[in-house]
Amino acid sequence: MRKFLPLLLVLSLGLNIYLLGTNFFNVSPAAGDVTEEESARLEQLQNQIQEYEEKTAQLERERQELQDRLESMQSAAEPISTADNKVYSWYFKRSTKNIPPTTEPQYMQMLKDKGYFLGDTNKKKIYLTFDEGYENGYTAQILDTLKANNVPAAFFVTGSYVEKNPDLVKRMAAEGHIIGNHSDTHPSMPTISNEQIKKELDTVEKQVGQLTGQEMHYFRPPRGEFNQRVLDVAAQEGYKTIFWSMAYRDWVVDEQPGKDAAFNFVTNNIHNGAIILLHAVSKSNTEALDSIIKELKDRGYTFAGLNQLP
Repeated sequence: MRKFLPLLLVLSLGLNIYLLGTNFFNVSPAAGDVTEEESARLEQLQNQIQEYEEKTAQLERERQELQDRLESMQSAAEPISTADNKVYSWYFKRSTKNIPPTTEPQYMQMLKDKGYFLGDTNKKKIYLTFDEGYENGYTAQILDTLKANNVPAAFFVTGSYVEKNPDLVKRMAAEGHIIGNHSDTHPSMPTISNEQIKKELDTVEKQVGQLTGQEMHYFRPPRGEFNQRVLDVAAQEGYKTIFWSMAYRDWVVDEQPGKDAAFNFVTNNIHNGAIILLHAVSKSNTEALDSIIKELKDRGYTFAGLNQLP
């Protein structure tokens, strides 16, 4: 089925362009003599044009994503060294005054064409992600909040999470969220072999695919531990590796900072292109999420899916 996706995207794009042309050229009001009815129709057409442009842009992003995945899979024949067992721990250097953070130049070079920790820093577009190692009773409420605010998110799940919480995983997919791969058993990926890395990814991909029909394109290494070999193997398996530009110590369930602290942390450290990491086991995050979303929207930020990364 995957081999037909590029053709389907091209056909869908052509249909959108045809419909746009049909609707647009059916209206040709005389200059200076536009009735209220015609004016309303023009406004409707302008809205349709905007909608078609957005759909076309989305199709182009999907086409590019498929192309990238195809190229990654085609390069799979190239052997990756198994000698690299060095463990790097992801981190970033926080800035002030809502300026995007930085990280090590070496990390930036390693991530080139393989993943992201930031989106476009010239735009107020941000990406909300949750790590799901186990269920602590809050994911349903998180999904309720996202739905009420019409906000997309990505949920990075482990194999055990999918096995134990199939209804929540199906709901994530049904409500339009991206399901990301957080590995099957949550190991330190640099310390295992290439074949083991592939198995960790493939196991979760099959689980999620059988449960939801959703393909997986995004990977988050457990504990943020990685090296070039891990990034290369993930890329060959068709994944972009997703780190983060905002996170805090929210995963310790017995040491929760509280709703206000979670709200203040996110809103004080927000920046253009932010990839926000929150752990869904956090009571503080869950209670603050609605206020966080509303506050950031009021500041002009737009929430986007990972499939809209540049």
